[in-house]
Amino acid sequence: MENVRKRILKILRNVPELEEILLSEEDLETKRQKIKYFLSDILMATFEDHPTIPPLEWILTRSAINVFRSILANRSERLAGFSLLGYLNEVLHEPGTKCLEKPNPGFYAELDHLVKGVVGKTGIYSDKVPAFLKHKGRKAAKLRSSDLSRMAKTSQKFMDRYACGLDKEAIRERSLNKLRLLKRFGATGAEWEDWRWHTRHIIRDADTLKSLINLTVKEYRAVQLAREYRIPFGITPHYLSLMDEEPGKGRDDAVRAQVIPPLHYVGKMRENKELADHSMDFMLENDTSPIEGITRRYPNIVILKPILTCPQICVYCQRNWEIEDVCSKDAAISREKLDQAIQWIADTPEINEVLITGGDPFLLSNKRIEGLMSKISRIRHVERIRIGTRTLVTLPQRITETLVRRLNRFNIPGKREVIIITHFEHPYEITPQSVEAVQKFRRYGIDVYNQMVYTFYNSRKFEASLLRHKLRLIGVTPYYTFNTKGKAETDDYRVPIARLLQEQHEEARLMPGTVRTDEIVFNVPGLGKNYLRASQHHDVISILPDGRRVYEFHPWEKKLSLMDTYVYTDVSVHRYLQRLKDAGENPVHYRTIWYYY
Repeated sequence: MENVRKRILKILRNVPELEEILLSEEDLETKRQKIKYFLSDILMATFEDHPTIPPLEWILTRSAINVFRSILANRSERLAGFSLLGYLNEVLHEPGTKCLEKPNPGFYAELDHLVKGVVGKTGIYSDKVPAFLKHKGRKAAKLRSSDLSRMAKTSQKFMDRYACGLDKEAIRERSLNKLRLLKRFGATGAEWEDWRWHTRHIIRDADTLKSLINLTVKEYRAVQLAREYRIPFGITPHYLSLMDEEPGKGRDDAVRAQVIPPLHYVGKMRENKELADHSMDFMLENDTSPIEGITRRYPNIVILKPILTCPQICVYCQRNWEIEDVCSKDAAISREKLDQAIQWIADTPEINEVLITGGDPFLLSNKRIEGLMSKISRIRHVERIRIGTRTLVTLPQRITETLVRRLNRFNIPGKREVIIITHFEHPYEITPQSVEAVQKFRRYGIDVYNQMVYTFYNSRKFEASLLRHKLRLIGVTPYYTFNTKGKAETDDYRVPIARLLQEQHEEARLMPGTVRTDEIVFNVPGLGKNYLRASQHHDVISILPDGRRVYEFHPWEKKLSLMDTYVYTDVSVHRYLQRLKDAGENPVHYRTIWYYY
């Protein structure tokens, strides 16, 4: 551990006062108090005219100090189960201690950036002041306009790197994919337009999938094991046609990642299934379900789940623990239990909004959907019905004129609203067929909103911005961007909280307000949505030796009732940047990520 000591001392030399305190022979609590006083002095100086800290650096300094102070708190150490101060003290004074966990590069990177942030040495700003600030009037305006054009060109340059399903080349290739699939299945063009044909021909096994597109060795093995371990897997022929026949082109990575599970995921899911005392109910829905088929986390809205299956399963689905298989025959709740759930809504007059989801409710027949909508619409206090579905992406053939007309019966302006919530996760998922599905709803006055799950596969610079831009052009309103659930099996998909914040402040912020309408949220297990953009709703409470940050998330009703908080261990920023580098990205483009907390 002597080398560890040397590396930490090298970091601490950026702040001699901090180094002196930590190297002293005083007891740990005295050191804690002295560091707090030192940080408080710097914090107070940031509110005054502090010439030693460059312009704007003081904002980063203030944030870094607040994070450091939070980490030093005894309460934070108790919640995180780890003391950063105690760890540093042992490394510096007892480097030979065998029980000490050796830090990885992510830890050094976090500590280095935090220490530099405390004293205004982040180095992320150029020393050159923008030219327009030196002038006034028309000349200043022209120079500022040039700067804005440069920003716009830079963002467009990034977005031009990503493929969209509306690109001419993509449309042409997918037409060929469709013909190849029709030939393989011995089907006609008319059958392709029938959504039931797609559900009857879902690709469920590795060998069939391999005969239709080329798979990597890992992809083939993962699908093979998923079927062996009875882990839900399936791809609709339509969605398969969105995949490039050959892997590795870099265009369809997000599409493949949606449904083809990584080997890590398959292994973890198998472990979870074999552990008798392990609950896969990560979101603690059982604790917020007053009756079967209902989930309630908020005062005025409930989730109604009439069916627990989909045309295909997203790998990171939060309800993978409830779904037996793709298009499972026994997935629909019994009519008796569904009626009881609807009656519960009727008996709860505070509820004025119902989200029908599952699973995907559009797997039900038109008759069942209309019957369900009719029963809910008869409840006088229900004023809005949302329908959560991904069929606009995975099975747009399902959105027929007949279905939309039947839904429109219940969309009565001034009395009741029906809206569609869907999930486009990448611009490459947008197709002429999904565009037409959206337009069918819009022609009848039914709005369509999008919820994106922010994963590694759509988190490159301006990738989400392109999706928002394209969605608005086809009539879909960006609504929520969700942090990937912190389940162990989906580690390959997870993105640091800092990246979501960076994306919103540095990329989405460059887009017009009509495009950046989504809110970034972390759906906290058992508690509901935590709005990440509002820093007062979460705190960094520790940095672990493996480079991961530990957060404490506050419940949404924290000022309304006494609720507990939720402690969450994030993925390593350093590891995330390394993965981006391995994928061909330049980590320099993400250098400010360390200062988003």
